[in-house]
Parts: sequence; structure tokens; C-alpha cells
Amino acid sequence: MKKGIYLITGFPGFLSLNIVEELISQDKASAIYLLHLGTLTAEAGEIVRKLTENTTADLILVDGDITQPNLGMTEARIGEIREKVEYVWHLAAIYDLAVPENLAHKVNVGGTRNVNSFCQTLHRLKRYVYFSTAFVAGTRKGEIYENELECPNSFNNFYERTKYEAEVLVDEMKGILPITIIRPGIVKGNSETGETVKFDGPYFIMNMFKRLSFLPWIPFLGDGNALINIVPVEYVVRASIHLGHEGTGTGKTYHLTDPHPITVREVYEQILWHMYKKHPRGKIPLSLSNWALSFRFVRKFLMVEREALDYFTLEGRFHCEQAQEDLRGSDIQCPSLSSQIEKMVEFYLEHSSNEKLHVKIN
Repeated sequence: MKKGIYLITGFPGFLSLNIVEELISQDKASAIYLLHLGTLTAEAGEIVRKLTENTTADLILVDGDITQPNLGMTEARIGEIREKVEYVWHLAAIYDLAVPENLAHKVNVGGTRNVNSFCQTLHRLKRYVYFSTAFVAGTRKGEIYENELECPNSFNNFYERTKYEAEVLVDEMKGILPITIIRPGIVKGNSETGETVKFDGPYFIMNMFKRLSFLPWIPFLGDGNALINIVPVEYVVRASIHLGHEGTGTGKTYHLTDPHPITVREVYEQILWHMYKKHPRGKIPLSLSNWALSFRFVRKFLMVEREALDYFTLEGRFHCEQAQEDLRGSDIQCPSLSSQIEKMVEFYLEHSSNEKLHVKIN
């Protein structure tokens, strides 16, 4: 198979780095342009030096900024990429649930508008893969399908709102560009090793348990009946690479979510058991938890973002039949969350003292 030439935004972020590593592993790329912020040049350069040990592909660092016209690149680089690039993977975004509105809009919406515009100038474009999120559904209830892009009555945070607005912009381009939209659930670390580069999402539960481990027992937060949709990074990466290259993926939107999600209560119980061999006792109403986390000193002590609690009560169920159908025949499957929790906890306990892995709590 002929190798492709790629432009990937958001390097060296968690998902973009994993995409690059998998493209190298599958020997799909002859060259990859890696768009990164100037502030990350040293970090990106060090990572590329390690990656080049395992590939003959050209890994080309590109200093840029998606919030600028032509992605803030030099004229020489713009001309080169326009003539060569066949695949664009747009992963650059602000993923923080507590992101301020102005910053979220500038990067997630304005940046995506600029990427859309730039893609229209590429002479050899075969596919534009845009990474959205299943949570563009906001506070919607009930069944949520891949072919829907409905504006919910409200969003839980500015991250969700701006990712929805950005996806609308990309969706409108489907008749103009060969687009595949990927909507992952909450992305966690590797299912087999537990390795991750950031303790967010379900790791906030572990932060809280660690801080409260001195108590004789730990209560549930709320009823815990909501389904939580957490998927391992390697499933998201392998599935999106498959769907982002197969012809059947053009013009489609995919939920890369757990086909068999479990409840928040089950996740809570399993994490606590694997951490401390304890079972939760009692219950604290989520309204009280929300109130407590409105105080900065409580958030910083527990190492939990208040916005994370919103995902304890989601009432939407993400259908992923289209993704499952188009992955049929590959060996790509989403492992059960319960099968991953032990390794997830092991990695967390081993690295919980590493401040670089923790989200800064404001």
C-alpha cells in the first residue's frame, strides 16, 4: 500500500502523539507534518528524536498556531504542505472541562474554522479527520445517535459548547471536503498497561479516594445510576485510523464510545476496591458535593475539578452501531471498562506523586 503524507495538529498532545505512534507502527506514513505551538518546540523535538529511532518516515516539526490564518505557518511551509499533504488530522483543542469561555471559543471554534479553510487549499487531500467528542450532546437525555448533531438545551461546560460549535463548522464542510468526524467518549490511558499522560476523567475519582483514604469509610457521591462512557486510548486511535482511511468512512460521524457502558456506581466501587480493598458506605447528595467543590480550597485538597461531577449524572446513551459496523472485519474492539480498572489503578498508585501527570486545579 502506498504510504501517505499527513498533517497532524495538536502535537505533542496525548491523542495526537498516540496517532503518530500508531501510524508509524502500521507503516502508513512516508512523511508527517507535526503542527505544534512554539512554546512546545523543545518538548516536541525531544519526542520526535525518540520516534525517529523506529521509523523511516520523515517527521517534520512545524511551528504554528491554529488560531492564526494559515495556521500561523511560514509561507514556505504553507506552499510545501499545500502541494504534498493528503491526510489532515485535526486534534488541537482545549480539552480542559474548566476552560474559560473566551479561550475555548478562540481555540476550539476559531481554530477549527481556520483548519477548515486551510484544508480547502490542499491540492491532494484524501481525508480530513476531525476529532470532536461524544459530549457535544451536552445535557441531552435518552438515545443519541451518530448521524445526529442536535443542539442540546444546555451544555455542562464551555468545552462541550465550543466543541459542538466547532463540529457544526466541520459538518457543514462534508459536501465540500472528504471528512470523517470522530466522537470519542472519555479517553483514558492504555487498557493493558494503564499508562496515561494526564490524570483527568476517572482519575479524579482516584485523587479523591487517595485524599480521603484516612477516613474509616468513603461514601458514594449521588446515586451513581448514570452510565459513564470511558474508552481506552488505543481503541480510539486504532479505530479512528481504520475509519479515517477506509472509503466507507468518508462523510460519516462515528461514536467511539463503549458499546456496553457500566454505571458510575460500578466504576466507583471497582476503583475503590482495587485501590484500598474497601467498599463504599453511605451516600452524599451530588448537590452537596457540587456546593463543596465550589470552594477552591476543597477542589485543591481533593484534586477534583467541579465540572467532573456533571459526568456522574448524564442521562444520554451513545449509540455506536455505525462505528461497530464499519469496524467489522478488523480486529479492533473496545474492551470492557471493568477489565481495565485494575491496571488503571496500578499505574495511578505508582505515579500519583508525579505532579506533571496531574491537572492543575483552579
